[in-house]
Amino acid sequence: MSKVKDFMKRKDIEISLKRYGIDALGAMAQGLFCSLLVGTILNTIGTQFNIGFLTKAVATVGETSYTVGGIAMAMCGPAMAVAIGYALKCPPLVLFSMISVGFAANTLGGAGGPLSVLFIAIIAAEIGKAVSKETKIDILVTPIVTIGAGVFLSWLIAPPIGAAAMYIGNLIMWATELQPFLMGIIVSVVVGMCLTLPISSAAICAAFGLTGLAGGAAVAGCCAQMIGFAVISFRENKWGGLISQGIGTSMLQMGNIVRNPRVWIAPTLAAAVTGPIATCLFKMEMNGAPISSGMGTCGLVGQIGVYTGWVAEIEAGTREAITAFDWTGLILISFILPAILALIFHAGVRKLGWVQDGDLKI
Repeated sequence: MSKVKDFMKRKDIEISLKRYGIDALGAMAQGLFCSLLVGTILNTIGTQFNIGFLTKAVATVGETSYTVGGIAMAMCGPAMAVAIGYALKCPPLVLFSMISVGFAANTLGGAGGPLSVLFIAIIAAEIGKAVSKETKIDILVTPIVTIGAGVFLSWLIAPPIGAAAMYIGNLIMWATELQPFLMGIIVSVVVGMCLTLPISSAAICAAFGLTGLAGGAAVAGCCAQMIGFAVISFRENKWGGLISQGIGTSMLQMGNIVRNPRVWIAPTLAAAVTGPIATCLFKMEMNGAPISSGMGTCGLVGQIGVYTGWVAEIEAGTREAITAFDWTGLILISFILPAILALIFHAGVRKLGWVQDGDLKI
């Protein structure tokens, strides 16, 4: 047993929730961002501003033509897998082999590809690390083992993992359509809290393909956390804190949450209010890339995702136009209501003496 532990330590193979559930999951979200999400944004910019370079095909593979954004979107599987490999500290030959693993897992995982990539890339990466530099022909053995293991697992388990992910995602979206008030609260609060915790809400939304009303509720919850923390901590953190949390990440408050969990009350209650307002009053849907559902106001990606969804609906003929009511709902849910509600709830928390000056200093 000690030999196994020594071997795993030497290979930097650490089986832990942090390594897989935080590091790998967070890296996967970055890989998705740099491929699928950026590709979607480039396509939208090209269409809206009539930029020829972004709307015309720049490459054709078989019978499929790709724009610049289309190429980025097509590479989401490899991007996710390489990002995961990087987070797991893979040596070069393993890391480069993850490109093939990611493509296979994402393709065979279907609509639930991101979750398939997460599981399969982790396993393939650790197997590759285990054999890396153990033979004199490492340049052959490591890529063959890594790619072989990854593609075999993709063939074996990617389809059921992808199907399960989509089933869960569809169940959440169906429940939100059926009970928009209750599910608006649940989805908004849970996804918002995931955004603040050191796990990736964006990757979770992408893994389960959360769009539609459920995606709108997720956007509301993430905005409530980011804007909420930004405004209630303005006294301590001033403009730098407002920007870094408001369009950066509310995860900056994790240290303060650990020290005093009550600082989390105001943004979370704000999410519980804005979620059902988004689903019941404004019927706000996220029909852009699912990863955008878990981004909130981070780089305004959540808002861009809602907008790209509107554009896609217009192109598909399911929406006539983007109305003033649509814009009002997006602005209120994303910025104004989270700020007002968080300040009101925070005032109550402070009055109770649960939060003191300096508790939100970052």
